Amino acid sequence: MSFNSIPILDLSLSRSPDTKSAFLESLRNALLDVGFLYIKNTGIDSQLIQDVISQGKAFFDLPEEKKLDVQMKNKPSFLGYNKLGHEITALKTDWREQIDLSTPHPLPASDAPLYHNLLSPNQWPSPTLLPHFRPTYETYIALMSTLSTTFTSLIAASLSLPPNAFDRFFDPNQQHKLKIVKYPDASSLPASLHPSQGVGPHKDSMLTSYLLQVPPHTGLQAQNLRGEWIDCPPVENTLVVAIGQGLEALTHGVCKSTTHRVLSPAAGLGPRFSIPFFQGVSYDATFESVVVPEWVVAMARERRGGEGRKGRMDEEVEFTFVKGRWGHLGEATLMNRVKSHQDVGERWYPELLRKIREEQREAEVGSGKGEGEEEKEGVGMDEGSELGVGLEDIAHAIEAH
Repeated sequence: MSFNSIPILDLSLSRSPDTKSAFLESLRNALLDVGFLYIKNTGIDSQLIQDVISQGKAFFDLPEEKKLDVQMKNKPSFLGYNKLGHEITALKTDWREQIDLSTPHPLPASDAPLYHNLLSPNQWPSPTLLPHFRPTYETYIALMSTLSTTFTSLIAASLSLPPNAFDRFFDPNQQHKLKIVKYPDASSLPASLHPSQGVGPHKDSMLTSYLLQVPPHTGLQAQNLRGEWIDCPPVENTLVVAIGQGLEALTHGVCKSTTHRVLSPAAGLGPRFSIPFFQGVSYDATFESVVVPEWVVAMARERRGGEGRKGRMDEEVEFTFVKGRWGHLGEATLMNRVKSHQDVGERWYPELLRKIREEQREAEVGSGKGEGEEEKEGVGMDEGSELGVGLEDIAHAIEAH
């Protein structure tokens, strides 16, 4: 079935034996029918949330040269600051500036695979200028890491799987990532760009992501099976959960990963801010399936069987993973990072960038048009599979919002 609104689930209900069963049923419905949901009563202190928002805004108020001190292209890790217009989605520029952070990791060993460059220390802004920025975000990332693991176990339970069903896809010191994003309003962009995309249509990667929307701006939209765009406005004291293509693939397509986009704020509204957190999966992982009970698979098949797909759907999303091409998730993730952040690729991975550009040219010649849309770090679709997802198709799924 399709959807016309985004459900709101009360996470506190999962903590009581008296209400957990009803919560899991609601969660299962959201996973099968929508792939997008709000959660409230997350257990994260409201004052910390306000500090996260205020410190994030303060970063963007820094002088340009101070932000450039932690520019992403300074390091090969794809962590750090991106100037306005330095990322690509759907073969178009995303009009946002952002800083990427992750859980703490040391520099990789000299003999580690190249994709282990993604596991590296953060680039932090000056503690003199922003003394509370690092401790605020280290605390928030740690709490969100725990929350995402807990929520993944609830997803497993809602599918009648053991709560630890997905644990084997995580490293002991699993990397999770976070972005702080500023979308300028349309009046501050060149007139030729209107209407512009904050970030283009895409699906998220890995398993789950958790978006802290900063009110009052709207802009986030999810696409239903009829191709309609459904608004996901900020709701006080909630996080928006998006199901990633990794979870869709691991569950044979039972858990639905939903295409979504962000529209730039209209002229005069001022910038929109958002802070998405992305649950990671081991870069050394090779995607195996989990055994979902047949009654759950049948339920998903029955609910979706009568819906025609319209608009921008799975088959129109670009895949950089193809069957048998990559040995590990990290190999594709690195290629996809290079593809999206070509200034980093030019400095640190010129051979990979050259290969990507050659493949894009060949694809354009072969198809007579541009090759699909930019996604990032995830698992893609296989239209030949039973519910539209192939377990070996790992695609480029975006980290956006």
